[in-house]
Amino acid sequence: MKKRHWGTQVLAGLLILSLVSCGGGGGGGSSSQAGSIPQPPEEPDISAIAPVEPDPDPVYPYANPLTGEGLNEDVSGKRPVAVMFNNLKKALPQIGVSQADVLYEVVAEGGITRIMGVYQNLEGTGDLGSIRSARDYYVSLACGHDAIYIHAGGSPQAYDAFESWGVTHIDFVNGPYGDMCWRDPERRKNAGLEHSMLTSSEKVLEQMPSRFRLDHEAGYGVGWIFSKEAPAGGEKVIRLTAPFSNYKTGYFTYDASQGHYLINQSLDGSDPIPFVDGPDGDRVTVSNVLVLYTDVSLVPGDSAGRMSVRTTGTGKGVLLRDGQLYPITWQRDKRTDTYSFLDQSGQPIPLAVGPSYINVISASANVTWE
Repeated sequence: MKKRHWGTQVLAGLLILSLVSCGGGGGGGSSSQAGSIPQPPEEPDISAIAPVEPDPDPVYPYANPLTGEGLNEDVSGKRPVAVMFNNLKKALPQIGVSQADVLYEVVAEGGITRIMGVYQNLEGTGDLGSIRSARDYYVSLACGHDAIYIHAGGSPQAYDAFESWGVTHIDFVNGPYGDMCWRDPERRKNAGLEHSMLTSSEKVLEQMPSRFRLDHEAGYGVGWIFSKEAPAGGEKVIRLTAPFSNYKTGYFTYDASQGHYLINQSLDGSDPIPFVDGPDGDRVTVSNVLVLYTDVSLVPGDSAGRMSVRTTGTGKGVLLRDGQLYPITWQRDKRTDTYSFLDQSGQPIPLAVGPSYINVISASANVTWE
């Protein structure tokens, strides 16, 4: 383009010179001025132009201990809040799940699952629900985070755990917390009374009982490490399928353009549907997907078919992050510990910065990936 442009100007100059020399007279300019040929400017020396540096990542003084995300406020000393969410098909969508730092999913009786969201800082989360009943293995997981556990009723095993373990919990069915929750009329009409219980971060924080300890005990730590760079040795995997039961199968697909995992789930034999938050249908996405294999069995003699799930000890598992799969070992010595995630050499494996989805699943489950 530049060559053609300057060639045109030269041709025009020659024509002007020809006209001046042939037409002679008249005008006030000298013939030397009229016949001058404009010269193109010199091309700039590109090598002398400094490259434009990208804006550096912001540097934060603190980080969320459950996600590794930078923060301007130190929230590590706060006790998290754990919320027990419904996951029955007719009770969807859940509200508030997309803002959880960690989501745990475990099977319950009849093959259904429940989901426990853990929030390091509940402020600003908004509405939460629908709230469902506790199970003892979820109580154990909440203990590992030193969390205040919110639920609506529970199994006999869960109430035994509350009492024997001294767990801080807010029970919307059998506790004096009626001002903290409400029944959503639309859900009550379409899904049933037991699937209509909602609460909000504002109500919980405003009415938190003064007797509750709101800070971590000295020396508490989650122990998870985070890195923006994926560790070496991963296997490229785009999608993982995690079947909990005949009722529930989870699907996790890596979205390389956004750098996170999209979640779908099949409930009660239906086609997979997106896991979304609230009536607007906002997709729930996570940076890490973990599958932890463990022992899952029926509680002997339980007439309701409740499950026993081992949440301590060790076991095998896999970690998905950045489109890569890593075999791991999980370890949890006691219920007051969080899970540790170890690589093949027994060292802590770094999680990607961002929220995590932890599937606690039977060792016999046919988990697949591609």
